[in-house]
Amino acid sequence: MFALNKKELNMEYKDYYKILGVSRGANQDDIKRAYRKLARKYHPDVSKEKQAEEQFKGIGEAYEVLKDPKKRAAYDQLGNNWRAGEEFRPPPGWNTGGGGFTGTHVNFSDFFESLFAGRPTSGHQCRSPFQAQAKGEDQHAKIAITLEEAYQGTTRTLQLRVPEIDPHRQIHSKTRTLNVKIPQGVVSGQKIRLRSQGPEGVGGVRGDLYLEIEFQPHRFYRVESQDVYLTLPIAPWEAALGSTVAVPTLGGNVDMKIPAGSQSEQKLRLKGRGLQGNPPGDHYIVLQIVTPKASTEAAQAFYRKMAQELSFNPRENLMA
Repeated sequence: MFALNKKELNMEYKDYYKILGVSRGANQDDIKRAYRKLARKYHPDVSKEKQAEEQFKGIGEAYEVLKDPKKRAAYDQLGNNWRAGEEFRPPPGWNTGGGGFTGTHVNFSDFFESLFAGRPTSGHQCRSPFQAQAKGEDQHAKIAITLEEAYQGTTRTLQLRVPEIDPHRQIHSKTRTLNVKIPQGVVSGQKIRLRSQGPEGVGGVRGDLYLEIEFQPHRFYRVESQDVYLTLPIAPWEAALGSTVAVPTLGGNVDMKIPAGSQSEQKLRLKGRGLQGNPPGDHYIVLQIVTPKASTEAAQAFYRKMAQELSFNPRENLMA
């Protein structure tokens, strides 16, 4: 093991993508164009910008890493959670095997040398008996399940394409099969963390896999958080006189009392019958009065009798 001196402990992380003004997914042509543009702007012989020489060195250092696929892959394995200027220390025994420098700038930062020069910034040779390790980046994916699966819990078999680093530190895409347990009561947007099931980092240390739950559309129900909503058709006489009807829920049918004088859009609640949780959600019933068609003489006569005997004007409030 080697000791880190004070200088190394205070070393700052450098965001090479931010320095060149490119995204982490930028291709080599984008990186080259960005470098040439900035190099012309900050070249000490022609630039009038403040601290041009320091800027020029930083641009050259960023380009030295990002133009080299091996160095870039190793740098990316550090993850994208670091912020420029944050205190940074390389993983124990880190050694990318980059094979030396190919650029023209030799005064690289301590951050660069600690990662790519094959030695720590203190100047002591690394004697760690452990293999260099850097956790792989976390991977994110979505998984669509039914409401019934969310209510009961389920197990899903997933096939994911993940990047893998071979012994030569080349990145390849590989298909992995995972059996994932979905617990009861998950809600849409919830993320399930699977430790060490993400891409490999340097030395074989895997990142985490995050699965975001989303619900497949349901022909009857809609969901808000843990509450379930169902639009329930009822007959006019069930609404007017009251009734007891069987209502489907995720946990099975429930007999529910319809109060006399119920109206369309009226909402009734079955407490604790929504998605499971602590506490569980509720199941809301939205009433919808459905009028029978007057398709026969008898039905038409019935409606005419209702019109004559019932003093009812549904538009009364509009005429006030």
